[in-house]
Amino acid sequence: QVQLVESGGGSVQSGGSLTLTCSGSVNIDNFGCMGWFRQAPEKEREFIASQFTGAGTKYYGDSVSGRFTIHLDHGKNKISLQMDNLQSEDTAMYYCAADDHPRRCLGCRENYCFRYWGQGTQVTVS
Repeated sequence: QVQLVESGGGSVQSGGSLTLTCSGSVNIDNFGCMGWFRQAPEKEREFIASQFTGAGTKYYGDSVSGRFTIHLDHGKNKISLQMDNLQSEDTAMYYCAADDHPRRCLGCRENYCFRYWGQGTQVTVS
């Protein structure tokens, strides 16, 4: 059974930085894509970033482009999300996601493109 576990969430002041990490129970090279989404209270889940595990192609949501960086570390079997210049509107539960099939997930910004999900880690910016 595939499991994704996020870590690194917490509280930070506006303008600060955090790095989220997601570890997989299987070799992440088996995934076609991995990515991050977030969901704030009473809002829909929002695409943040994704990366094709093969060639390393990366995609970012408009609200985080230029501030967040996704990085896939094959050696450590982890994917990270470096978040800089955090603002109050970045407060949300952040979820790691992955899918087996590049054709389904590559470039897709919708929930249904990703089969596997972590439990989430909370980020609060004040």
